[in-house]
Amino acid sequence: MAAVDINAKIPNNVDLAGDRRLQRALEQWQPKFVRWWEELGPAAFARNPVYLRTAIDVGQEGWANFGHVEMPDYRWGIFLSDREKDRKIAFGDHKGEDVWQEVPGEYRSDLRRLIVVQGDTEPASVEQQRKLSLTAPSLYDMRNLFQVNVEEGRHLWAMVYLLHGYFGRDGRDEADEMLERHSGDADNPRILGAFNEETPDWLSFFMFTYFTDRDGKYQLASLRESAFDPLSRTCEFMLKEEAHHMFVGASGVGRVVQRTAELIREHDTDDIHQYGGINLDVLQKYINFHYSVSLDLFGSETSTNAANYFASGLKGRFQEERRDDDHLLKSVYRTVPDWTESGIGAREVTQLAALNETLRDDYSEDCQKGVDRWNRALEEAGINFTFRLANTSFNRKVGTFRDHHMSPDGKPISDAEWEANMDRWLPSDSDRAHVLSLMTGVSEPGKMAGWVAPPSRGIHQKPVDYEYVRV
Repeated sequence: MAAVDINAKIPNNVDLAGDRRLQRALEQWQPKFVRWWEELGPAAFARNPVYLRTAIDVGQEGWANFGHVEMPDYRWGIFLSDREKDRKIAFGDHKGEDVWQEVPGEYRSDLRRLIVVQGDTEPASVEQQRKLSLTAPSLYDMRNLFQVNVEEGRHLWAMVYLLHGYFGRDGRDEADEMLERHSGDADNPRILGAFNEETPDWLSFFMFTYFTDRDGKYQLASLRESAFDPLSRTCEFMLKEEAHHMFVGASGVGRVVQRTAELIREHDTDDIHQYGGINLDVLQKYINFHYSVSLDLFGSETSTNAANYFASGLKGRFQEERRDDDHLLKSVYRTVPDWTESGIGAREVTQLAALNETLRDDYSEDCQKGVDRWNRALEEAGINFTFRLANTSFNRKVGTFRDHHMSPDGKPISDAEWEANMDRWLPSDSDRAHVLSLMTGVSEPGKMAGWVAPPSRGIHQKPVDYEYVRV
C-alpha cells in the first residue's frame, strides 16, 4: 500500500502520482464533481466552517481527524484499506484461488454494473438531503447532516476511482453519467427507486439514515467479499464511514421517540400534535414506509444475476467467511416467501438462487435491533405502545408481492381495503404536513427544536452546546 498523499490535488493512498494517465483523468473529472456539489449539494451554510471528520489515512488514528472546514474545501480523497497478504477468494466457482488485482475480461461488464449501481446511490442521497440544512433542529444535527453529505461525496470518489482505474473509456463515461442522473429527475432519475424519493423533513432523514443507509451497509459488506481486491478494499474503508450514517439515524429516531414520550407524559395524552410533537402512530407509519422502500433495494426473492455474481466471485454474502457451509450453495436449499391467493406461501430454492432474500433476512434482523431499543425507551417511560416492523410483503414494489396488496401483518387484501386503510399504515398528506410544520431551523449553539430530544453527548468529546457549525 502506498503512503497517504494528503496534500495532493486529490488526496489518495493509491499512488496516483505514479500513474499520470489516471491522475490526469481524475483531475479532469474533479471540476465536474465540484460543479455538481455546488449546484446540488447543501443548499445553505455552504461556506460556513463545519466541525467535520476528514480521513487522512486508513489506520485507526488517521481516518478520524476533526476540525472546522468549509465544505467546498473538504479533502475528498481515494482511500483503500491495506492489502491482506495472500488473500484468497472465499466463495463461488473460483474459491481458493488468489484474489484479482485486475478485472477478468469475462466479468468486466457485470463488475462495472455493480460498481455503477453502488456509486449512483452516493450522490443521490446528497441530492435528496440538499435542503435539510435550512430546517436543522440544532447545530449538532446540521453538522451530522453535513458529515453524512461529505462522506457520501467521498464514497462517490471511491467508485469513480475504480471506474477510471480499471474500466477504460467505458468507466470514464459511467463516471460522468453519475453526475448527470439526478434524484427524482423525470427524464434521467437515479437507478434505484428509493433514491428518487424525497427527503423533505428531518424525520424522513433520520428514517433514511437508519433504514436505507443500513441497506448500504449490507450491500457494501457483500461487495467487500469480492474477489476483485481493489473493490473489496475500497468497501472495507467505506464501511467505517457508513457506520456513522446509521448512528445518525438510530440516535435521531431514538431522540424523537424520547421527546414524544416526554410530551405524552407532560400533557397526559397520546395526541401531542397540538404541543409540537410527533404522535407515536405517525412514527410507526414512517417506519413502515422507509422499511418497505428499503426492502425493495435487495431485489427479488430469487435472482439469476445475484447467483451469477456469487458464482463468479464478484459479490458474496454478508460476513461470507464466517458462514458454516460450502460457500458454493449449489446443492443447499432454503425456502423463500411466495405470493398465494390465501396469503404468504413458500417455495424451496437453492441458496444460490436466494441470495437476495438471505441478505434481506440479515438486514431485517439488524433493523429489528433499533426497533427493540425504541420500544424499551417507551416501556421505561411507562407508555403502552409497541413499534413493529411490517411484514416483508407489505408495500413492496419489487419481488413476488409487487402486484399485490398486503397488510402490515402480511395478509392479502383487496384494492378497496388498501385504499381504505392506506392512511392508517403509511404517512398521509396531513401527517407529512404536520411534520413539515415542525421543521423550523435552530442555529443557536445548544438549542434544540421542540420535537426532538437533545443527544446524550456531543461529537468527538465536545459538549452538546459546542458551535459545530459557525453561523
